[in-house]
Amino acid sequence: MKKKVIVISLGGSLLVPDKIDVKFLEEFRKVLIKNKKKYKFVVVCGGGGTARTYINGLEKESNSKKNFFQGLLGIASTRLNARFMTYFFGKDANEGIPKNMKEIKNLLRRNPVVFCGALRYAKNETSDGTSAKLANYFNCDFINLTNVRGLHDKNPKEFKDAKFIPEISWRDFFKMANRTKFRPGQHFVLDQSASKIIMEQKILTYILGQDMRQLENFLSGKKFIGSKISG
Repeated sequence: MKKKVIVISLGGSLLVPDKIDVKFLEEFRKVLIKNKKKYKFVVVCGGGGTARTYINGLEKESNSKKNFFQGLLGIASTRLNARFMTYFFGKDANEGIPKNMKEIKNLLRRNPVVFCGALRYAKNETSDGTSAKLANYFNCDFINLTNVRGLHDKNPKEFKDAKFIPEISWRDFFKMANRTKFRPGQHFVLDQSASKIIMEQKILTYILGQDMRQLENFLSGKKFIGSKISG
């Protein structure tokens, strides 16, 4: 039986909130390894606080290439996080960090889990955009793991009255994601580029929080707490 590929965007806010969250990552590893007989996973690591630290360091610079340089720093941070995750997973993950989709496809042939960061610089795009492109490339579902339990009408970390959205259409999500202008290191659950790709390519997308029981339930075909973006 050919194993199904699932692309997971692992938010940097989960990986390195302040310091590396080893307990969460152990739970994440446990779920993926438990399900490796059924699935192969491509995990795209976000840059998180590491990326924002470097990006913010250039914020006051007047260099005409500032946004470009901030983007490169973001990419470097995602690749650093991906490299750490390959070490953390050991024999169940890839050696080296792939820089393009063909490399990822080749690595999937011999690894149950392949970690990567952003693949190349793209204007106004985070690792979410990379994840959406990979989900389209592999014609598979896309899971975004973030530090809230799913999509809300506003940031639940800042607003206590934020309403949870269990299901939303691709078009409505695209409108929601594009209410604000892109900025490097932004916090919204999926970036504007990703929202456009999943809408145009009709990619089934799920937003799940850091409770790994929900990811386990999803992979087992059971009821889970999270948000679904579809037609």
